[in-house]
Amino acid sequence: MTKPAVDGRTTPLRVILAGICALVLTVGLARFAYTPMLPIMKAQAGLGYVAAGWLAAINYAGYMAGTLLAASTGDLRRRFVFYRIGLVVAVVSTVAMGLTRNPLAWGVLRFLSGLSSVAGLLLASGLVLNWLLRHGHRPDLGLHFTGMGLGIVVSGVAVALTLPVLTWPGQWIALGVLGLLFFVPAWRWMPAPPPASRAAGAQVARPPPASGAWMRLLNAAYVCAGFGFVIGATFIVAILERLPVLHGRGGWVWVIVGVAALPSTFAWDRIARRMGATRALLLAYVLQGAGMLLPAVSASAAVNLLSAALFGATFVGIVSLTLALVGRHVPSNPSKAMARITLGYGVAQILGPIIAGYMARATGSYQGALVATAVLMGCGALLLYVADRRERAGR
Repeated sequence: MTKPAVDGRTTPLRVILAGICALVLTVGLARFAYTPMLPIMKAQAGLGYVAAGWLAAINYAGYMAGTLLAASTGDLRRRFVFYRIGLVVAVVSTVAMGLTRNPLAWGVLRFLSGLSSVAGLLLASGLVLNWLLRHGHRPDLGLHFTGMGLGIVVSGVAVALTLPVLTWPGQWIALGVLGLLFFVPAWRWMPAPPPASRAAGAQVARPPPASGAWMRLLNAAYVCAGFGFVIGATFIVAILERLPVLHGRGGWVWVIVGVAALPSTFAWDRIARRMGATRALLLAYVLQGAGMLLPAVSASAAVNLLSAALFGATFVGIVSLTLALVGRHVPSNPSKAMARITLGYGVAQILGPIIAGYMARATGSYQGALVATAVLMGCGALLLYVADRRERAGR
């Protein structure tokens, strides 16, 4: 069994930094770099609409498989081992994207990168939250989830800066090498959970469990959010690059998304404290749905950049609020509870890019997919409204 990475120097900041680095590596680089790389691969490697959609779907299928794996075990020590394996897979799968031109190999590698992203998004989140709870710290994941925004900024800047000097294979290799800078602290600073006997001794006050109806409504709303997330995360750069003023600047569009995402977790934590987490989620759904509509109704560069900023400002907040909300009801093993609610979210992420790819090929644009996504986000907001009413009536 892996020796615990805990010593006298372990602090909340160091643990959270480990989680942030894990998110940058596994989500920002291994998984999300495909978004700014998509228009480059379409131009240089001949990647078409449908193939691009399928590669994105395969990536999310890998994430789904990792989620199922995370949900299948309640052993925190085993989850820590899976976490470390995911860090290694993230680096290897990213570098390997630049070593082959075989679409089937790309599919395998995108599956593995999706699998690895669970290490940052679910396993690291659960490990950080569990450590904070066991050591008597406030169980907020806002700072941890800045790793998603930072990862987007890092991948976007890296793609934009390497585009003039490297072709797409070299860019993928450079992204993987860059990931090593985040691999080391993510590996060394994340403390392993204590043995079960010791962990059982730490009692944590937990909130009353949510009702079954409330959880079902939250799950259904999170499925809608999955569609909103995947369309934005996969195609926002390709959509905005079609504007003449933004052509060839896709990496910087992705940076705008990341910059908007960076402070969003703190903002949404503050909003949730004032309004309640469920109402804060509802607001985030409405804003993201409105942002999805903007490119469909306007060709203005400013309006389209606002769409990118709204997406960045909301999608991390939706994930952070949802996972923290669920995790607080199962403080003894938050990773497993997070994994369960993520299953429906993952199904949407698999189906979304395929549907969008076929719609784009049939119409020549992503307009229809954007409108459909906005409608789904509206449905998710309605589900959250009902959940909030039920919750308040129950009180």
